[in-house]
Parts: sequence; structure tokens; C-alpha cells
Amino acid sequence: MKKRVALIYGGDSSEVEVSILSGKHVAANIDREKYEVYEVLLRGTRWSLCSSDSESSPIAEIDKSDFSCCLEGEKIKFDIAFIMIHGTPGENGLLQAYFEMIKIPFTTCSSFVSAMTFNKYACKTFLRDTGVKMAREVYLQKTDKYSVKDIVDKLNLPLFVKPSDGGSSFGISKVKKAEDLENSICEAFKEGDTIIIEEFIKGREMTQGVFCSKDKIILLPVTEIISKNEFFDYEAKYLGASDEVCPAHIPYEITEKINEETQKIYHHFGCKGLVRVDYILREEDVYFLEINTVPGMTKMSLVPQQVRTAGINMMDFFTILIEEACS
Repeated sequence: MKKRVALIYGGDSSEVEVSILSGKHVAANIDREKYEVYEVLLRGTRWSLCSSDSESSPIAEIDKSDFSCCLEGEKIKFDIAFIMIHGTPGENGLLQAYFEMIKIPFTTCSSFVSAMTFNKYACKTFLRDTGVKMAREVYLQKTDKYSVKDIVDKLNLPLFVKPSDGGSSFGISKVKKAEDLENSICEAFKEGDTIIIEEFIKGREMTQGVFCSKDKIILLPVTEIISKNEFFDYEAKYLGASDEVCPAHIPYEITEKINEETQKIYHHFGCKGLVRVDYILREEDVYFLEINTVPGMTKMSLVPQQVRTAGINMMDFFTILIEEACS
């Protein structure tokens, strides 16, 4: 019998529209000869089975007690959850913990790893003793008092203000003048209760997808991101305001250094499934930026580009991710 795959997208963050696009692209490329695919939209407390044509017309509601649904009088239970939710609850460990409790396999990292990597400050703290180079930062909670002068004195200008637990560059700003810092902090806090302020590392932005298959870590080609804006913001990511070069035009030795860092980070966290690791390359030094445990999977997203460059068929790629999760 074919495995029943629940392809889950949507979510409750600013990234919902990107998540839907990612989910639809995955749905169009899963091998239907091997799998029955059911698209599931999560929005708040409403979890709905949707048609492939439109997520706005629910076919059935999901029973959260066992993650099943009733379709044409038949109870449908799923063999695996293919999680394509960026942000909460699909990237921060909440959905993973649910599936762990009801014992349904899923395609992403565990709930612990997802939660740890989703929070930028926690992620960096977990990597402190590994030798991975990272920008210096200041961590703030919404109720903390802070001094603009002390932050600028520690990190210098320009600097970046980022929500600790967000994606797709929502709430991120590059601050060039001290008088703009307070407003940027306020904007970042609109995305969550904690933020980090990081020093600016001038260099080239690199990113690399990595996944595991049959206990072997597989590295995808490195991509260089050349943003036409101040940084790789939402417009650059999704509206074409960037050039993405894959494979990146960098020396072999630098590629090997990035490969080594990606493998180290993937192994240190105990990641599963597909993740994407972002870096800044300053001359020959590789600085870690962040991990994405549910990277974008739209037609123009970075990982699909890397998969194609590696000569892997997208349908075969999704089959690998599904089978690895079920093993």
C-alpha cells in the first residue's frame, strides 16, 4: 500500500504565505506512484484537509486527538507528516512535540533541536564551545532596560537587530546610526518577546543545504547570495531583489571549509531531515549566521536551486526525505 503523507503548511507567523507556496511546490513534486498526499492547512486551532487547487476550501477537519480525518465516510490516518511550516508552530518544536507524543514520524528535526535552533540566541549559545565563528551579540527580552550607548560601544556601527525567533527577515533591520537603534528594537519586538543585536560582519553571504540519508550526511552545493538591497531581506528572498550563484564562485579550500562547518553544526545539534545553514564569508573566515530547519521550498527558494545544481531530481529528493523520516 502507498504511504499516506500529510503535507502540512500554513502556520501562525508572518511567514504563512511563504509556507503555503513552499507546501504547494512540494505537493507538485511528490511521487504519487509511491505516496498518497493529503494537504493540511494549519491556521491557529483550525487544522483542515484542503484540496490541491485551493487551501481556502477545506474538505475535512483534522481530529487532533490522533491526527486523522474522516473523508467520504472513511477514517484517514497518516503514516508520516511532511512539515512545511516556516515559523510557529512548525519550526519551533511545537508541532514536532505533538507528533512525538502521538508517535507519527515527521520530516524535520526533533522538537528539542527545532526549538533550540529556532531561537537565534539559544542556537548561538549551544555552539559556543565548538570553534564555530560567530558575530558578537547583545540579547534583550522585551522587559529589559538597555542603553543605546552601551550597545553601540560594544558592537560598533553598523549593526543588525533581529527577532530571536523569526524567519524570512521579518523584523530585521540594519542600523547605521545610533539614533535609529531604538526604533529598530521596537520593530523587532513586534515579531516576538526576545531579540538579538549583532555586530556587522562585512563579507559575502553563503548558504548550504544539508540532509541525512541512510546515516550519511549529504551536503548540497554552496550558494552565494548577492542582495541588491542592504541585506538579504524579504524582497531579496522572494521578490527577485538578489542574485543567487550556485555553486558559489569560491576557491575549493573555502568550499571545503564551509562543508566542514556545516557537517560539524548538523552533527553537533543532532539534526535530522533537511536543514539550511547560513554564513558570512569574510576573506577566508567563515562566520555562522543561523540554521533553518524548515527551509523555503518555493520554486525560487535556495534549497531547490541547490538540489537541481547537484543533479538530483526534486521528486527523488522528496522521496529521500520521506523515506529517511520513516526509517
